[in-house]
Amino acid sequence: MTAEIPTEAVPETAAPTRDAPPLRRNRAYLLLTTGRFAQAIGAGVGTFAVPLVAFEVTGSVGQAGLISGIGQVGALVATLPAGVVADRVNRRLLLLVAAATGTALWATVVAAGLAGALSAWHLAAVLFGSSMVSAFVNPASGGALRAVVPAEQMANAMAVNQGRMAAVGLFAGPVGGLLYGMAHVLPFVASVVGHLIEAVAVSFVRKPLNGERTERTHPLADLREGLRFVGAVPLFRAMLVLITLLNLTSIALIVAINLELVRTGTDPRLIGLVDACAGISLLAGAVVAGPIVQRTRVGRFGILTIGLLVVALAVMALAPTYWVFVSMLAVGVFLYPALNAGFTGYLTVIIPDRMMGRATSLLGLTGLIAAPAAPVVGSALLEGWGIGATLWVMVGAMTCVLVALCFARPLMRIGKPDTWAADALE
Repeated sequence: MTAEIPTEAVPETAAPTRDAPPLRRNRAYLLLTTGRFAQAIGAGVGTFAVPLVAFEVTGSVGQAGLISGIGQVGALVATLPAGVVADRVNRRLLLLVAAATGTALWATVVAAGLAGALSAWHLAAVLFGSSMVSAFVNPASGGALRAVVPAEQMANAMAVNQGRMAAVGLFAGPVGGLLYGMAHVLPFVASVVGHLIEAVAVSFVRKPLNGERTERTHPLADLREGLRFVGAVPLFRAMLVLITLLNLTSIALIVAINLELVRTGTDPRLIGLVDACAGISLLAGAVVAGPIVQRTRVGRFGILTIGLLVVALAVMALAPTYWVFVSMLAVGVFLYPALNAGFTGYLTVIIPDRMMGRATSLLGLTGLIAAPAAPVVGSALLEGWGIGATLWVMVGAMTCVLVALCFARPLMRIGKPDTWAADALE
């Protein structure tokens, strides 16, 4: 796959080799992955406790929700500048500074909480800063992973990442609830420890995480170059549209189902079981993601994944009952980890090292756009039309994604992992 963009040699980063050690013996990879997992667990536990502590501090559900939403604003503001920075500076240093900053931010919350001086403004400011830190970490992490993982092992590395995120989603809530019940500042202590572990792990990485830059240009020129690069590649244009619609529909679906269960008086523990079963399914899907991606073309597997979700949604729309929600959500999301591993692995292999931060940030806007809009869409549909009609709307939206995917030639042309390196963009 090629694009009409200025060419530049791609730096040698973890070049494929038959003698490459397996991931379990790749020291740099293990350090980076361990650090990211610790940070993700800590962040997940802290995020769970934020609305609870915000309500405790403000006494207002509305203000608590506003404080929780501020995090999205910080990430949205920082995403494009973060991509430019990640391509201009030493990635290892950027990851270290980000982890240290996150440690310091959440440590102030712990200190203020212990002193009984935590205010709404303090919590909001830390959330804003923490989300900005995450915006800088994400593009740097993609480039760092590319630097230490050979192309032929990228699919397996991304499958491990999917398992990590599934585990975080499954365990962060229960662990956060347990710690919050013991002491309200303990979830934030977990956030501090998670960031600290990441800082220590990254500090022990000795392998270079950057290719060399041949020129220094103005940051705005770098940003324009990144926009042109993403806009010039048909695959990226297709993904921006399809993934935004996919994320919007998926998040709105979860919101609508949870609100419907609340509205019908379902026991909170049973509501939690819905999310837990979906999390278990995602974790199970992550376990088999590596072998699936190695043996299947990504685009064709995407059709199977979205098709399965459409069928699951249709069953829920026909019989919108609690146990149907539990079972069909688990069925519908099972193949998601393999699909995500395939797409993200392919992108990590083909994007030039010098463009990794900017391209990752721009493509990451799909999630940032969907996150604040999806709850509004899901709740509005539920309130106006009821759960049955809402689910049929979701079926229609996902069917549109499925049809578009079938006709998206750049996606259908993606081969198996052993062919990815040949598609590298220069």
